[in-house]
Amino acid sequence: MATAAVDRLAWDTGTPRDVVKVKVEKGWLTLTGDVHWHFQKEAAEREMHNLMGVLGVSNQITIKPRVDTGGLSDDIQHALHPSWFFDEENVHVTAQEGRIKLNGTVGSWQERQTAASTAWAAPGATSVENDLIVA
Repeated sequence: MATAAVDRLAWDTGTPRDVVKVKVEKGWLTLTGDVHWHFQKEAAEREMHNLMGVLGVSNQITIKPRVDTGGLSDDIQHALHPSWFFDEENVHVTAQEGRIKLNGTVGSWQERQTAASTAWAAPGATSVENDLIVA
């Protein structure tokens, strides 16, 4: 199973080569390593769930951005507010060293998810806490 997991990661274009390590124990896979983007962490885990015999996956991959995260909250705020459904008065973004927090209110669950996806897409995002309330 370990060989199949490593081979699957090697073929996956969403995960950088040779950065994710796989440990197998009683059908459970533990993923470790450092990637630069959230989508890379998700891609590695998604590939493991497709392997035959896998009972579960513990994704312990760490996101280590390569960019300066100083202006991250401003970047996300600017990305959200040109949209017609994000009001600058209602959605607030704070960021500290790649950790992003979204606060305020939105009009639907889709808007809440879009805000979180936008935050995750920001260069340097390492975590997103989505505290937006659907009102």
